[in-house]
Amino acid sequence: MSQRSSSHLFWGAHSPLSALTGVGLIIMASSRFSFAVICAAALVWVYGLTALVFSGAQAIMPQRGKKLILLFLSTFFAGLFMIFASILNPLLLLSSLFFLFLIPPHCLGSGFFDAPRPLPIGEAFPRALLEAIALAGIILAFALIREPLGMGTLSVPGGIQGITELFHIGGEFAFVPIQLLTASAGGLLLLGYGIALFRYFRDRGGNAEQIAVAQNEAPEENQ
Repeated sequence: MSQRSSSHLFWGAHSPLSALTGVGLIIMASSRFSFAVICAAALVWVYGLTALVFSGAQAIMPQRGKKLILLFLSTFFAGLFMIFASILNPLLLLSSLFFLFLIPPHCLGSGFFDAPRPLPIGEAFPRALLEAIALAGIILAFALIREPLGMGTLSVPGGIQGITELFHIGGEFAFVPIQLLTASAGGLLLLGYGIALFRYFRDRGGNAEQIAVAQNEAPEENQ
């Protein structure tokens, strides 16, 4: 198994918060939960199908121009997703087109397809899905914080206007500083706090593992 495939999805060197990949997607797609849902579905779709086709065609994949082929594949599958989404919910698609266009280059720039050796389908496909699910989970979690606190609502895909608000709290319950979370600046602030907590728990977990290893090695040295 390659170092990339064995890297932890959240604590590893290639995780979304550790490498700061997908910052644009996290900020833009997490402004509303309905946007986060369609972005999460697109991530799983594009990552999974691109990895599936790429792994199956590695034997005939030329080294020169491989990036262009991968960009074409990811863009093609993103286009298919947009076609299906336009049939199911055209208004929501129009509101989320901008960050959906970022998914193909982000998929290509994640470095997943730069493995030093060809990855079999049984390893590449599930790993690509897990990386997409990890980033999608972060976007959904941020949306569950930003929309209810910033706008006093929680929207899901569906309805005549493309989204349906499950509840709405406003008026005297609105707190102006918290409403900053709906803006990009508020999303960046929330992301900064999230990265700080992430690195704290990552370092704490790493120190605990080092202590456990040292304790296991100590009896062996005494023997």
